[in-house]
Amino acid sequence: MRVGIYPGTFDPITFGHMDIVRRALSVVDRLVIGVALDSAKQPMFDVEMRATLVREDIRQLGDDAKRVVVTPFSGLLVNFAREEKARLLIRGLRAVSDFEYEFQMASVNNKIAPDIETVFLTASDATHFISSRFVKQIGRLGGDVTKFVSLHVAEAMQQEFLASRI
Repeated sequence: MRVGIYPGTFDPITFGHMDIVRRALSVVDRLVIGVALDSAKQPMFDVEMRATLVREDIRQLGDDAKRVVVTPFSGLLVNFAREEKARLLIRGLRAVSDFEYEFQMASVNNKIAPDIETVFLTASDATHFISSRFVKQIGRLGGDVTKFVSLHVAEAMQQEFLASRI
């Protein structure tokens, strides 16, 4: 069985992330979405809430949802991959600016764990401009984010923004 890891902070999960998930399922038999604790960023949602939002979006995949597991993790990605018995790391590329960072990370991961490959999936024309950072900024400023995230994610974001103003 070919197992892949699609890691990220998913803060929040966007239609761009879901596009990569759908396409990754054509490459792997089982996809583990690793929701990273990632203390380097200051996420809007805690890791458990992010995992919950991802799980809810995954349900929209119908039968393919059975091939997806959502798991929070911390620490080295390659160690998490080994725990999950994964041989592939799935990374999405939106723009050329993503490539240098992702290429360096893939090289480091390959040095640490040469048995684990990184596969890059380029963002589709319909989603290449979507980033969680921009979605949060639009939402924070009162804009409609439902063109970029599912309704339940938009509602969770709105609740979070209201709570942070109190």
